[in-house]
Amino acid sequence: MAKLRKKNTRKTRKSKEFTKKLVKARQINASTRIGTCDESLSPFGGLLTVVKFLELVQFREIFRSDYTKPSRKPAKGHYFMVKGILMLLFIGFNRLWHFFYIRFDPVLCGIFNVVCLPVASTYWRYLDSMGINQAVSLLNVMRRLRERVWHVCGFNHSRVKVSIDTTVETVYGDQQGARRGYNPRQRGKKGYRPVLGFIDETREYLSGKLRKGETLSGKEAADFIKKIRVQLPGCVRHILIRADGEFCSWEAVKAVLEERIEFIFANKACKPSFDPAGWYRPWKRRNIEFNSCIYQPMGWGKPVRFVAMRIPIEETQPAGKHIQQMLFEEDRYKYRVFCTNLNGPAHKVIDEYDNRADVENLVGEAKREGLTAIPSNKFKNNYAFFQLVMLSYNIWRYIKLIAAMSAAGVEFQGIKANTIRIARLKLLFVAAKVVKDAVKYSLYDTRTPALLGFYDFMDRLRAKTKSWNPAPV
Repeated sequence: MAKLRKKNTRKTRKSKEFTKKLVKARQINASTRIGTCDESLSPFGGLLTVVKFLELVQFREIFRSDYTKPSRKPAKGHYFMVKGILMLLFIGFNRLWHFFYIRFDPVLCGIFNVVCLPVASTYWRYLDSMGINQAVSLLNVMRRLRERVWHVCGFNHSRVKVSIDTTVETVYGDQQGARRGYNPRQRGKKGYRPVLGFIDETREYLSGKLRKGETLSGKEAADFIKKIRVQLPGCVRHILIRADGEFCSWEAVKAVLEERIEFIFANKACKPSFDPAGWYRPWKRRNIEFNSCIYQPMGWGKPVRFVAMRIPIEETQPAGKHIQQMLFEEDRYKYRVFCTNLNGPAHKVIDEYDNRADVENLVGEAKREGLTAIPSNKFKNNYAFFQLVMLSYNIWRYIKLIAAMSAAGVEFQGIKANTIRIARLKLLFVAAKVVKDAVKYSLYDTRTPALLGFYDFMDRLRAKTKSWNPAPV
């Protein structure tokens, strides 16, 4: 028997969470039509992050006041040329001829307000005009940039730890200043031996220089130490320097004492005598002993504290290997000796030095960002390019710090500790379409919500009054 319904009780698509505008499935096969479009597409949609950051800290103002202009006068201006090289390094290309690949990128061309960027030889001629004076001025630019970023991020460190290390850059041509020296991976090859200092609290580059491929002398180490305090913001009152054995000389120790800086230097040449009765074990289950003494090496102006740890040689050898018995008691141990002006137990001082190990990761990351790219056979050009690479490295560090503050979704969780390569995948390599006066991102990219949220956070920071830009009366 048929029944008449007074009301339609059928379920609607809305109740099943269907949208009104359905997306039609698209099938792609061998017969699918192909063609071209006139839309401007870019794989570097995240470059707006750099634009907003430079506007946030007013980088153009810092550049104009602190940058020493070279003799060459480019048609587009010095800021245009330096900013172009920084953008190239920021994207991840570390050779100037790589401009060939990004000259027509729509986002990059829109940032510089040009139809296409100049050819690579234009940037090369500008780099060829740069020298030592420009490299020193870039350090001043980084100093002021650091002060503003610390103000934006709310950093107020009264004590910082500076880890210093040297590295080797092998060269394969006839470059000025290249020498045969310490190069364990490629013995006998010529290279440079730059020195770099990093701040442990923010993992940013503090100071450094490109050097000839020779061991660091005591005078060079002292000059480097005397310039550290100038590079730090005014809130820093106490500094702890940790460096390897190349800094253990009387000139370097005298410099840190005059600057009233705490230090821990690894020791290679000095042989202090420790009291045999002074060895102690802070941990019962570990066969490691520590000791300290006050010792004045030959040629030093005053005695300094030395701390040491020793480990039995049989514990450092593989199991099952025969160990020859030693005649003297000292020969049965492996020693690690350090020079310092810190007080406290010897094992705590050495633990403080061991925390310096992260500087190896920072140096390796900086080398991957472009330090190993030697663009010229002139030392002065390579010196300037060295500081440009480290300025780009610091910009990445600062953007990661600000992204960690924004808390824009789970996409940026842990970005502060991520390497720059991982940060590029999250913040830079995002596809975008440029339309008239806007940049649009795909709704189907899972990174888009976090990136747009980060942009909103950067805009709110730019709207706030800064100490270097007071509010209008």
